[in-house]
Amino acid sequence: MICIAHKPSLAQSIEVPERTTPRPETTRGVPHVQIGVAPVPGLTEDLLRRVNEIPDVEVRETVISMPGAKGFWLADNLSLAHPEVIVGGREFAHVHPDGSLHASLEPETARVAIDAGWAVAHPWSQKRPGWEGFVMIFTPSSEVELDVVFQLVLASYNYVTGRSL
Repeated sequence: MICIAHKPSLAQSIEVPERTTPRPETTRGVPHVQIGVAPVPGLTEDLLRRVNEIPDVEVRETVISMPGAKGFWLADNLSLAHPEVIVGGREFAHVHPDGSLHASLEPETARVAIDAGWAVAHPWSQKRPGWEGFVMIFTPSSEVELDVVFQLVLASYNYVTGRSL
């Protein structure tokens, strides 16, 4: 289970269980995709339903990723604590057709997710200021994994917006 505690600085403390399924290989460049991973359509549909229930978030066609990807778009009237981590428009994360996601996390949270086997740093994460926490979150393969992946999406939302859900 993930526990997110917010401090006045908006830093996040997060505990993530070790992922038990193997870490997928990913490309080293852009497009940054997993290699040899098939999506679980029902899990992707459930993820999109959950994301659509986050306050002030709309699931739309992506403005920055590959065809078929769905962007997680923040409402125009929502103030942002970290606008520098948004890659394009107001899309704070997106899910690829294979079920993997790109999201901006607080850098410490990204490190925890990577160390626990849930994510890998984006190839550009060290090339653009503010992107140190930009990661690919691996495709969930079960409801239990989907719960963790969704908590990481919420952590991204909280980091970008400064809210606490």
